[in-house]
Amino acid sequence: MKKEVEKVPVWEKYTLTIAEASDYFNIGESKLRRFLSEHERESYILMNGTKVLIKRKQFEKVIDGLGSI
Repeated sequence: MKKEVEKVPVWEKYTLTIAEASDYFNIGESKLRRFLSEHERESYILMNGTKVLIKRKQFEKVIDGLGSI
């Protein structure tokens, strides 16, 4: 018997994958990866092994302060 896992809506998640963040922020994955690599020491980036996760609320504040990306 398999246990069903509830999906957490993206707007309630603490961290987002690159693909989720790309959809959520309407930024292409390549541009998002490039932006993150240029800011790799920022606190809104969380590494889980080799997987890059973005702390959604912190990154929202960063995006709010930008005029362009």
